[in-house]
Amino acid sequence: MRICPLALRGAAAAVALTAALPLTVAQAHDHGSVRATVTPSSAAPGATVEVSASGCDGTTGSASSGAFDGEVGLTGRDGDKFSLNGSGRIKHGVSGTYDVTVTCDGHPHQGAGTVQVIQHNPVPVSPVRAGGGGTAELASATATQSAEEAGPGTRHAVIGLVLAGVAAVAVAFRSVRRRRSE
Repeated sequence: MRICPLALRGAAAAVALTAALPLTVAQAHDHGSVRATVTPSSAAPGATVEVSASGCDGTTGSASSGAFDGEVGLTGRDGDKFSLNGSGRIKHGVSGTYDVTVTCDGHPHQGAGTVQVIQHNPVPVSPVRAGGGGTAELASATATQSAEEAGPGTRHAVIGLVLAGVAAVAVAFRSVRRRRSE
């Protein structure tokens, strides 16, 4: 009678070990020592980046990311002692930080590295100082003036018209005085 419960416990322990063994192997591949470095770590869309993976056995592998145009082939000497290297291109229309997954040893290693995609939108700050006899400085100074300093407004036009009217009246009055005195 004692053999039946003992056999049942042994069978349960064997099932538990069999179930736990694949999990530990999978965790070793997911959280292993495989690391990926992307150079430069921040790149613009369309730029070429170098991917270097360390901790892989063998001489070939691949790297993939949502930021890459396609899979990046990695090659090198004995990956366990040396790094596997390859180059890829950042695809257009993406921005942000992306994880890099390295596939080597027949297993994917997710989150082995990251790459940051930044958008470059160059905005001209000032005109180029080329020729024109120094007019580039004048053009940039005029462009930066505010609306108040840009030139005469309605108020200035009214004051000018009033002054012109006063001058016209003064000239007419003076000419009338000269004719009377003659």
